[in-house]
Amino acid sequence: MDDRQRLSGYVDIWWGSVRSFTDLLDGLADDDWRRPTDLPGWDVHACAAHTAHLEAVLAGEPEEAPSAGPQNDASSLISVYTEQGVLARRDRTPAELVEEIRRAATARYARLLSDPPTDGRAKPTPIFSGVGWDWQTLLRNRPLDVWMHEQDVRRAVDRPGGLDSPAAVHVVDYLSESLGYVLAKRAGAPAGTTLVLSVDGHDPVAFAVDESGRGRRLDEVPAEPTVGLVMDRESFIVAAGGRREPGHVVVTGDGELAQRVLDRLAVTP
Repeated sequence: MDDRQRLSGYVDIWWGSVRSFTDLLDGLADDDWRRPTDLPGWDVHACAAHTAHLEAVLAGEPEEAPSAGPQNDASSLISVYTEQGVLARRDRTPAELVEEIRRAATARYARLLSDPPTDGRAKPTPIFSGVGWDWQTLLRNRPLDVWMHEQDVRRAVDRPGGLDSPAAVHVVDYLSESLGYVLAKRAGAPAGTTLVLSVDGHDPVAFAVDESGRGRRLDEVPAEPTVGLVMDRESFIVAAGGRREPGHVVVTGDGELAQRVLDRLAVTP
Protein backbone atom coordinates (compact mmCIF):
# COMPACT_ATOMS: atom_id res chain seq x y z
CA MET A 1 0.00 0.00 0.00
CA ASP A 2 1.44 3.38 -0.98
CA ASP A 3 1.09 6.65 0.94
CA ARG A 4 -1.87 7.87 -1.06
CA GLN A 5 -3.87 4.70 -0.44
CA ARG A 6 -3.03 4.61 3.26
CA LEU A 7 -3.85 8.30 3.79
CA SER A 8 -7.07 7.94 1.83
CA GLY A 9 -8.05 5.08 4.13
CA TYR A 10 -7.55 7.30 7.18
CA VAL A 11 -9.70 9.99 5.59
CA ASP A 12 -12.52 7.49 5.00
CA ILE A 13 -12.40 6.30 8.61
CA TRP A 14 -12.37 9.88 9.92
CA TRP A 15 -15.31 10.87 7.73
CA GLY A 16 -17.33 7.90 8.95
CA SER A 17 -16.48 8.88 12.52
CA VAL A 18 -17.65 12.46 11.99
CA ARG A 19 -20.96 11.29 10.55
CA SER A 20 -21.53 8.83 13.39
CA PHE A 21 -20.66 11.42 16.04
CA THR A 22 -22.90 14.14 14.62
CA ASP A 23 -25.77 11.68 14.18
CA LEU A 24 -25.41 10.77 17.85
CA LEU A 25 -25.36 14.43 18.91
CA ASP A 26 -28.47 15.13 16.84
CA GLY A 27 -30.44 12.65 18.91
CA LEU A 28 -29.53 13.95 22.37
CA ALA A 29 -32.01 15.60 24.70
CA ASP A 30 -31.24 19.03 26.14
CA ASP A 31 -30.32 17.57 29.54
CA ASP A 32 -27.85 15.17 27.93
CA TRP A 33 -25.55 18.02 26.91
CA ARG A 34 -24.62 18.77 30.53
CA ARG A 35 -23.94 15.20 31.55
CA PRO A 36 -20.34 14.70 32.75
CA THR A 37 -18.00 12.47 30.76
CA ASP A 38 -15.01 10.47 31.93
CA LEU A 39 -12.80 13.47 31.10
CA PRO A 40 -12.36 15.62 34.24
CA GLY A 41 -14.28 18.89 33.93
CA TRP A 42 -15.71 18.03 30.51
CA ASP A 43 -19.38 17.40 29.85
CA VAL A 44 -20.98 16.34 26.56
CA HIS A 45 -21.07 19.97 25.41
CA ALA A 46 -17.31 20.26 25.94
CA CYS A 47 -16.58 17.14 23.88
CA ALA A 48 -18.63 18.52 21.00
CA ALA A 49 -17.03 21.96 21.37
CA HIS A 50 -13.53 20.45 21.27
CA THR A 51 -14.34 18.52 18.11
CA ALA A 52 -15.85 21.60 16.49
CA HIS A 53 -12.74 23.61 17.36
CA LEU A 54 -10.25 21.21 15.79
CA GLU A 55 -12.31 20.54 12.69
CA ALA A 56 -12.80 24.27 12.17
CA VAL A 57 -9.07 24.94 12.42
CA LEU A 58 -8.29 22.19 9.93
CA ALA A 59 -10.91 23.58 7.57
CA GLY A 60 -9.02 26.90 7.59
CA GLU A 61 -11.31 28.89 9.83
CA PRO A 62 -9.67 31.50 12.09
CA GLU A 63 -8.65 30.68 15.64
CA GLU A 64 -10.63 32.21 18.46
CA ALA A 65 -9.13 33.59 21.66
CA PRO A 66 -11.02 32.55 24.82
CA SER A 67 -12.42 35.26 27.07
CA ALA A 68 -10.98 33.62 30.19
CA GLY A 69 -8.19 31.30 31.23
CA PRO A 70 -8.51 27.51 31.21
CA GLN A 71 -11.03 26.04 33.64
CA ASN A 72 -8.74 23.17 34.57
CA ASP A 73 -5.06 22.94 35.43
CA ALA A 74 -3.67 22.99 31.90
CA SER A 75 0.06 22.53 32.36
CA SER A 76 1.10 22.06 28.75
CA LEU A 77 0.67 23.95 25.50
CA ILE A 78 -1.55 21.19 24.13
CA SER A 79 -3.77 21.31 27.21
CA VAL A 80 -4.12 25.09 26.99
CA TYR A 81 -4.84 24.86 23.26
CA THR A 82 -7.43 22.15 23.82
CA GLU A 83 -9.21 24.13 26.54
CA GLN A 84 -9.14 27.25 24.36
CA GLY A 85 -11.53 25.78 21.82
CA VAL A 86 -13.90 24.57 24.51
CA LEU A 87 -13.97 27.90 26.33
CA ALA A 88 -14.52 29.86 23.12
CA ARG A 89 -17.66 27.77 22.45
CA ARG A 90 -19.10 27.49 25.95
CA ASP A 91 -22.08 29.71 25.10
CA ARG A 92 -22.94 28.06 21.80
CA THR A 93 -26.06 26.00 21.52
CA PRO A 94 -25.93 22.27 20.79
CA ALA A 95 -27.35 22.91 17.32
CA GLU A 96 -24.63 25.47 16.61
CA LEU A 97 -21.89 23.04 17.65
CA VAL A 98 -23.24 20.23 15.49
CA GLU A 99 -23.62 22.57 12.55
CA GLU A 100 -20.04 23.78 12.96
CA ILE A 101 -18.66 20.24 13.06
CA ARG A 102 -20.61 19.28 9.94
CA ARG A 103 -19.75 22.46 8.03
CA ALA A 104 -16.03 22.33 8.78
CA ALA A 105 -15.66 18.58 8.29
CA THR A 106 -17.61 18.62 5.03
CA ALA A 107 -15.42 21.39 3.64
CA ARG A 108 -12.26 19.55 4.63
CA TYR A 109 -13.51 16.23 3.29
CA ALA A 110 -14.30 17.80 -0.08
CA ARG A 111 -10.82 19.31 -0.22
CA LEU A 112 -9.16 16.01 0.70
CA LEU A 113 -11.09 14.25 -2.05
CA SER A 114 -10.30 16.83 -4.70
CA ASP A 115 -6.62 17.18 -3.74
CA PRO A 116 -5.64 14.07 -1.78
CA PRO A 117 -2.27 14.05 -0.01
CA THR A 118 0.22 11.64 -1.54
CA ASP A 119 3.24 11.98 0.78
CA GLY A 120 2.74 11.02 4.42
CA ARG A 121 5.89 12.92 5.45
CA ALA A 122 4.79 16.23 3.94
CA LYS A 123 3.46 18.97 6.21
CA PRO A 124 -0.27 19.71 5.96
CA THR A 125 -1.75 23.17 5.97
CA PRO A 126 -3.63 24.39 7.83
CA ILE A 127 -2.60 22.67 11.06
CA PHE A 128 -3.04 23.32 14.77
CA SER A 129 -0.89 26.10 16.21
CA GLY A 130 2.48 24.84 17.41
CA VAL A 131 1.95 21.28 16.14
CA GLY A 132 4.50 19.97 13.65
CA TRP A 133 2.64 16.89 12.50
CA ASP A 134 2.98 15.46 9.00
CA TRP A 135 0.07 14.15 6.94
CA GLN A 136 0.54 10.61 8.25
CA THR A 137 0.25 11.70 11.89
CA LEU A 138 -2.58 14.15 11.35
CA LEU A 139 -4.82 11.89 9.30
CA ARG A 140 -4.16 8.90 11.51
CA ASN A 141 -4.95 10.88 14.64
CA ARG A 142 -8.23 12.50 13.57
CA PRO A 143 -10.42 9.35 13.52
CA LEU A 144 -9.00 8.41 16.91
CA ASP A 145 -9.88 11.79 18.42
CA VAL A 146 -13.39 11.96 16.94
CA TRP A 147 -14.28 8.35 17.74
CA MET A 148 -12.92 8.51 21.30
CA HIS A 149 -15.10 11.55 22.00
CA GLU A 150 -18.11 9.85 20.47
CA GLN A 151 -17.51 7.02 22.93
CA ASP A 152 -17.10 9.54 25.79
CA VAL A 153 -20.54 10.89 24.94
CA ARG A 154 -22.09 7.44 24.51
CA ARG A 155 -20.96 6.39 27.99
CA ALA A 156 -22.13 9.70 29.49
CA VAL A 157 -25.66 9.36 28.08
CA ASP A 158 -25.80 5.56 28.29
CA ARG A 159 -26.17 4.96 24.56
CA PRO A 160 -23.60 2.28 23.72
CA GLY A 161 -22.69 1.72 20.10
CA GLY A 162 -20.03 2.17 17.47
CA LEU A 163 -17.74 -0.48 18.93
CA ASP A 164 -17.78 -2.55 15.74
CA SER A 165 -17.04 0.33 13.35
CA PRO A 166 -13.92 0.80 11.20
CA ALA A 167 -12.92 3.61 13.57
CA ALA A 168 -13.08 1.25 16.56
CA VAL A 169 -10.72 -1.17 14.83
CA HIS A 170 -8.43 1.71 13.86
CA VAL A 171 -8.26 3.08 17.41
CA VAL A 172 -7.49 -0.25 19.06
CA ASP A 173 -4.77 -1.04 16.53
CA TYR A 174 -3.32 2.46 16.90
CA LEU A 175 -3.23 2.49 20.70
CA SER A 176 -1.93 -1.08 20.87
CA GLU A 177 1.32 0.03 19.27
CA SER A 178 2.34 1.81 22.48
CA LEU A 179 2.35 -1.32 24.64
CA GLY A 180 6.07 -1.87 24.16
CA TYR A 181 6.80 1.56 25.60
CA VAL A 182 4.38 0.99 28.47
CA LEU A 183 5.96 -2.36 29.27
CA ALA A 184 9.58 -1.22 29.15
CA LYS A 185 9.52 2.39 30.32
CA ARG A 186 6.38 2.93 32.35
CA ALA A 187 6.12 -0.49 33.99
CA GLY A 188 9.91 -0.89 34.20
CA ALA A 189 9.99 -4.49 33.00
CA PRO A 190 13.48 -6.01 32.69
CA ALA A 191 15.10 -7.23 29.47
CA GLY A 192 13.60 -10.46 28.22
CA THR A 193 10.09 -9.68 29.47
CA THR A 194 7.33 -10.43 26.97
CA LEU A 195 3.71 -9.28 26.83
CA VAL A 196 0.83 -10.42 24.66
CA LEU A 197 -2.31 -8.31 24.30
CA SER A 198 -5.45 -9.97 22.98
CA VAL A 199 -8.40 -7.67 22.27
CA ASP A 200 -11.64 -9.20 21.02
CA GLY A 201 -11.88 -8.85 17.25
CA HIS A 202 -8.14 -8.27 16.75
CA ASP A 203 -5.14 -10.49 16.22
CA PRO A 204 -2.98 -10.79 19.36
CA VAL A 205 0.00 -8.45 19.47
CA ALA A 206 3.24 -9.23 21.29
CA PHE A 207 6.03 -7.08 22.70
CA ALA A 208 9.38 -7.72 24.36
CA VAL A 209 11.93 -5.67 26.27
CA ASP A 210 15.30 -5.92 24.51
CA GLU A 211 18.79 -5.75 26.03
CA SER A 212 18.88 -1.96 25.67
CA GLY A 213 15.72 -1.65 27.77
CA ARG A 214 13.47 -0.70 24.87
CA GLY A 215 10.09 -2.28 24.20
CA ARG A 216 9.67 -3.59 20.68
CA ARG A 217 6.94 -5.42 18.82
CA LEU A 218 7.51 -9.08 18.05
CA ASP A 219 6.74 -10.65 14.70
CA GLU A 220 5.60 -13.85 16.36
CA VAL A 221 3.37 -14.27 19.41
CA PRO A 222 5.04 -16.36 22.14
CA ALA A 223 3.02 -19.25 23.51
CA GLU A 224 3.88 -18.44 27.14
CA PRO A 225 4.59 -14.71 27.55
CA THR A 226 5.65 -13.17 30.84
CA VAL A 227 2.30 -11.37 30.88
CA GLY A 228 -0.87 -12.01 28.92
CA LEU A 229 -3.79 -9.56 28.83
CA VAL A 230 -7.15 -10.44 27.31
CA MET A 231 -9.98 -7.92 27.18
CA ASP A 232 -12.90 -6.71 25.10
CA ARG A 233 -12.61 -3.70 22.84
CA GLU A 234 -14.31 -1.20 25.15
CA SER A 235 -12.25 -2.27 28.17
CA PHE A 236 -9.07 -1.64 26.21
CA ILE A 237 -10.03 1.77 24.84
CA VAL A 238 -11.22 3.17 28.18
CA ALA A 239 -7.95 2.08 29.79
CA ALA A 240 -5.60 3.03 26.96
CA GLY A 241 -7.52 6.28 26.50
CA GLY A 242 -7.08 7.18 30.17
CA ARG A 243 -10.84 7.28 30.75
CA ARG A 244 -11.50 4.69 33.48
CA GLU A 245 -10.56 1.24 34.76
CA PRO A 246 -11.09 -1.52 32.20
CA GLY A 247 -14.31 -3.42 32.71
CA HIS A 248 -12.95 -6.94 32.49
CA VAL A 249 -9.41 -8.22 31.99
CA VAL A 250 -8.13 -11.79 32.00
CA VAL A 251 -4.52 -11.89 33.20
CA THR A 252 -2.06 -14.73 32.74
CA GLY A 253 1.52 -14.91 33.91
CA ASP A 254 3.06 -12.32 36.22
CA GLY A 255 0.08 -10.71 37.94
CA GLU A 256 2.07 -7.96 39.67
CA LEU A 257 3.68 -6.84 36.42
CA ALA A 258 0.32 -7.06 34.65
CA GLN A 259 -1.15 -4.65 37.19
CA ARG A 260 1.75 -2.23 36.71
CA VAL A 261 1.07 -2.28 32.97
CA LEU A 262 -2.68 -1.76 33.43
CA ASP A 263 -2.08 1.11 35.87
CA ARG A 264 0.07 2.87 33.25
CA LEU A 265 -1.84 1.96 30.11
CA ALA A 266 -3.17 5.44 29.23
CA VAL A 267 -1.42 6.28 25.95
CA THR A 268 -3.88 8.50 24.09
CA PRO A 269 -1.80 10.87 21.93
